[in-house]
Amino acid sequence: MKVAYQWLARLIALGVLLQVAFITFGTFDTINTARDGRAFTGERDDYNTGQMLHALFGETVIPLLALLLLIVSFFAKVPRGVPLALGVFGLVVLQFLLALVSFEAPVVGLLHGINAFAIAGVAGLAGAWGSRGSRTETPAGEPA
Repeated sequence: MKVAYQWLARLIALGVLLQVAFITFGTFDTINTARDGRAFTGERDDYNTGQMLHALFGETVIPLLALLLLIVSFFAKVPRGVPLALGVFGLVVLQFLLALVSFEAPVVGLLHGINAFAIAGVAGLAGAWGSRGSRTETPAGEPA
């Protein structure tokens, strides 16, 4: 369970990195197609590949990983594992809410971007705590 905790946390941090890449690609693609005369309406049907991947990961993949991390944290026996997993989950919920508000108040998008780095940081810290001691542990009954 400790390894599952460790890798779920790391996957969340990696997912945030992918989110940044997806939305950057989507933004530059929108600018590029606007130069060609295509209008971007902001409707979901108008999203490009980068925006769709960002939405897919942000609405399903990362929240699912965060929920799994929280569940696993109760069984993994990682020092500080449950509070870190709760922190990641809470930040992911906040991230979703910030995204919703940002469509009506775009300046809130600044907090959405900053919070993404908080998610990556706390998830990375959780992954580091998950790997603490795993290299020095020995099977039960064997001398250290």
